[in-house]
Amino acid sequence: MRKILFVLMMAGATAVSAQDVLLDVLKEELDREVKEFAKIDPPPYYLAYRVNDVSYTQIESSFGSLVQSYSNRNRLLFTTVRVGDYQFDNTHPAEEARWGGYMERGAGTRAIALPVDDSPEAIRHSIWRVTQNNYKQARETLKTLKNSPASKKNNLEDFSKANAEQFAEPPLNDNWFNLAVWQDKVRKYSAPFQKSADMVTGDVSLQLVSERKYFVSSEGSRVVQNQRYVYLMLNGNIRAKDGDIVPLHKSFFAFSPEGLPGDEEVLREVEKLITTLTRLKDAPLAEPYTGPAILDAQVAGVFFMKFWPPGGRRKITQRYGQPDIQRKIGQLVLNKNLSVIFDPTLKEFQGKPLNGFYHYDDEGVKGKRVVVVDNGILKTFLMSRTPLESVKTSNGHGRADAGRDPVSRQSNLMVETAKPVTFQDLKKMLIQEAKKQGKSYGYYFKDVVGGFTTTDRFNPNAFNIFPTEVYRVFTDGRPDELVRGVDLIGTPLAMFAEITAADKQAAIFTGFCGAESGSVPVTAISPSLFVRRIETQKKPQADIESTVLKAPTTTEY
Repeated sequence: MRKILFVLMMAGATAVSAQDVLLDVLKEELDREVKEFAKIDPPPYYLAYRVNDVSYTQIESSFGSLVQSYSNRNRLLFTTVRVGDYQFDNTHPAEEARWGGYMERGAGTRAIALPVDDSPEAIRHSIWRVTQNNYKQARETLKTLKNSPASKKNNLEDFSKANAEQFAEPPLNDNWFNLAVWQDKVRKYSAPFQKSADMVTGDVSLQLVSERKYFVSSEGSRVVQNQRYVYLMLNGNIRAKDGDIVPLHKSFFAFSPEGLPGDEEVLREVEKLITTLTRLKDAPLAEPYTGPAILDAQVAGVFFMKFWPPGGRRKITQRYGQPDIQRKIGQLVLNKNLSVIFDPTLKEFQGKPLNGFYHYDDEGVKGKRVVVVDNGILKTFLMSRTPLESVKTSNGHGRADAGRDPVSRQSNLMVETAKPVTFQDLKKMLIQEAKKQGKSYGYYFKDVVGGFTTTDRFNPNAFNIFPTEVYRVFTDGRPDELVRGVDLIGTPLAMFAEITAADKQAAIFTGFCGAESGSVPVTAISPSLFVRRIETQKKPQADIESTVLKAPTTTEY
């Protein structure tokens, strides 16, 4: 009978685990399950428990008043059971004739809630119950796969091997912010929005998240790491003269409340946002456009973060359509002066905190700096423990939220240029290229709220970015003109090919990226970019009636 792989924990983390009841219970129950499974044929060759212990506080205000303030805590257990072996297990892709592609099967099922009061008996019972259920499902799935001729067509191994890791940070202190103080601050920050009768919303929200993440596996990994951050968001919507609702946003990220800007700086940013919204109220609607553009540093970061192809997903061709991105390793995919790097080990950049920082990914693999594109040439992909034909092993980018199976995901994305120019040089390039293309203006995208992409075999490969602050830059020297109602559209690989130059000054965009493994924290660091050709369309507008009653206004706040 095959024996389940198990390596005893090294002594280095013992002192920390003695302070952590949950870690002790996870280790003890894993050991017990391993011994019990050794009596069963077939035993799982891999077993892992991942627990996210999350404390969360949300404070929201609108026009100077507190709307809601609440806190919550939960523990979610995600259990991974793999039956078979590294080459062929219960996650093996099965060909689906209906779609003409491959269907992925996860090694885990939906996460369950664990008790938060450190009751060892209750925690053990929950672990035992979900483990045996997952094992039964994995065993039956493997049996079905082995009897399926279609699944045997794919010879790529299902799971790559990784080192057993030992790492444990000390438990977090619960008293890390003053709730009453921050409720008052959030009220204060939203009060200036009362000034304008055309303001539809004037909201401020603050998230305070404290998370302790556990990972233990039958390979011997014991990883406990902390993640703590605060996220302050300013959100304003104004009614334009034609009734359109125009949004604008500003956010601040820090690892602690003390790391956020002071009241004066935040209130200055609120005033800037209100001023821009007031200008947008009377700004003209943009027409559809094809031509040159400058993507401001944060916009460029969002573009790369949203639309750079990930790796580590089996049959990446079928997710990313044509051309097969795997076959482009060793080929030029960007301007030869540009490089794209992902580095989860970087906690700060120019003194500012980075949301994509972590020690180990959600498969217990140490995070690594990965040069994906070097001087325009595609070198590799971000990898989880799901191999590709072109890249076999993980580089520490298997990530997921609390209730999902990890897949390869981004961390801290950095776009670097070997030949930077000034922003004024970018503007000259924009005007020259606009004249060359017979355009009276080019576009400058200064801010963006987000976007999405469609990249699969069954739909056109396309992206749609939602800019919030966009300017026309005229070729005849007229002042730049603020416009509204612009959506930036196109195909990712085609637009990457149009990037011509980058400036010297990098900026940070902090956010959260959603995909099939849930929402994960990420950061993008990029300079501003000059793009020879972009395409825009008019933003869809809903039929909005004018207001019936005059809005109340408050000039003092």
